[in-house]
Amino acid sequence: MQLAPLFPIFYRILQPSFSNCLWAGNRNSKAIALTFDDGPHPQYTPEVLAVLDRYNITASFFWLGVCVNRSPSIAKAVSDRGHWIGLHGYDHRSFPMLSPNDLKESLEKTQAAIYNACNLQPEQLRDVRPPNGLFTPATLKLLFQWNYRPVMWSVVPEDWVRPGVTTVVKRIMQQVKNGSLIVLHDGACGGEDVAATIQILIPQLLQQGYEFVTVDTLWQRAKANHTKVLLS
Repeated sequence: MQLAPLFPIFYRILQPSFSNCLWAGNRNSKAIALTFDDGPHPQYTPEVLAVLDRYNITASFFWLGVCVNRSPSIAKAVSDRGHWIGLHGYDHRSFPMLSPNDLKESLEKTQAAIYNACNLQPEQLRDVRPPNGLFTPATLKLLFQWNYRPVMWSVVPEDWVRPGVTTVVKRIMQQVKNGSLIVLHDGACGGEDVAATIQILIPQLLQQGYEFVTVDTLWQRAKANHTKVLLS
């Protein structure tokens, strides 16, 4: 059974309870973030980069440390283009299944892999998306304690089960709204279709007036908006 219809419901339930995570951007702004999990991949990630280059779109990538170590030149190509980089753990093990020490090691090993490939310092790699979207309050407490920023999602078309490019695009276009944080995959699961998906998706979103920004930009604007509300 595909879970895609349930993800918007999960989002509505979880988002208010864990408001310190980044689930989406400002609903009053047409800025959205296009994000990719599970890479870098030696074939699928360059295909994604080619499409992003074509439309001059800046995206955000949440990487597995093991994949960075396998494809350091691909990782550097992503970083050199100015895309935002986040952490997805070292080898896609669910965070709640890891001990605090193992979780810390997983994130630090991923930071080290990215530093070796891209020369990005650990303090530049603060955004973390839990594999499979699984977390607990204890997981989040540890991430905050270690000065990471948990990043979640608002649009999850379940592309990793490969329902077809048309279906993935349709799901996104039905759910997208101001501030949407869209999750796609450029890794072993789902990456086969991702370039074809965004080749269709990006022009449609541009036509509707959406602006593509990085996850970091969503954080910055959320902080600025929060400060503005406090001062008003």
